[in-house]
Amino acid sequence: MPLFFQNRELDCFRSTAELFDKYPHLQENAKAFRSKPRVDVDAKHLLYVQQREFAATTPADNCVSILGSDDATTCHLVVLRHTGSGAVCLSHLDGSSTRTEVQLTMKAVTSLSNGCNEGRFELHLVGGFDDDDKRSHKLSLNILAAFQKQKDHIHLETCCITEMNNVVDKGIHKPIVYGIGVNVKTGEVFPASFPHKGPAEMLRSARTFTGGEMTDIYDSRHGLIKVGPCQWSPDLEIAFWLSQSDATILKYLSTSPFAEPPHFVQHIKSTIQFLLSHPNSDSLFPGGQPHLYHWTESGSWERLVQS
Repeated sequence: MPLFFQNRELDCFRSTAELFDKYPHLQENAKAFRSKPRVDVDAKHLLYVQQREFAATTPADNCVSILGSDDATTCHLVVLRHTGSGAVCLSHLDGSSTRTEVQLTMKAVTSLSNGCNEGRFELHLVGGFDDDDKRSHKLSLNILAAFQKQKDHIHLETCCITEMNNVVDKGIHKPIVYGIGVNVKTGEVFPASFPHKGPAEMLRSARTFTGGEMTDIYDSRHGLIKVGPCQWSPDLEIAFWLSQSDATILKYLSTSPFAEPPHFVQHIKSTIQFLLSHPNSDSLFPGGQPHLYHWTESGSWERLVQS
């Protein structure tokens, strides 16, 4: 089924520039979104989604009030919500397997909306910028094409992507919005940043760094974050990067070296140090069991000790 905007089916388009030219109101919506004040979200009732992860829940969730993700440069952040059930999913896509990742997003919201005959699917896309290699453009088009192939009607509400999310700072192209949050109770989507990126931030980063596929990190029915089990093999050669300059790490380990947030290099180094400290992933998951985290009354995600 095609995508819809303002209850009208979107015509075919070959580029994001053509899409925005055909639909000026999409441009206006993007400008309005990127002009919203950025919210610094604290950890209380936050479920943070890292790169190549997704999480879905409903307004009935007593543990999670905000789904959020940031640090997206060429990556795109996808929010899909069903207005009838209120079920919502946030995905952080990097182009690794876009069609499959969009299908997982659709399935997550659909499964939480079973039995709901009212409402519609609404889509919010944020991310990318006018990068030299056109990675953002390609990912924008692939995501839109993947949603156009879904069997359900999907209404495009926010499309703040690529050239509409671009700013030139001292001659350097960068994203305007790096992160978003979505209020699980109301469905509001807003620009955001997240000082707290846990739980298990380094473990989750290591999974992505070593090529892990898109994964669902949340069991909304039981209020549990699930991490792993992950698979990677010892690779002592990655210690090489710890002795390299920040410029070298940015050049070779980033898709957008001049647009990364200030903490990018330290995050990469911390991830590598984690992998060197845990060269065999099996040791982190005795019996092949995942790490489970539950929300506590003290206001944090705490690891659940399994017997």
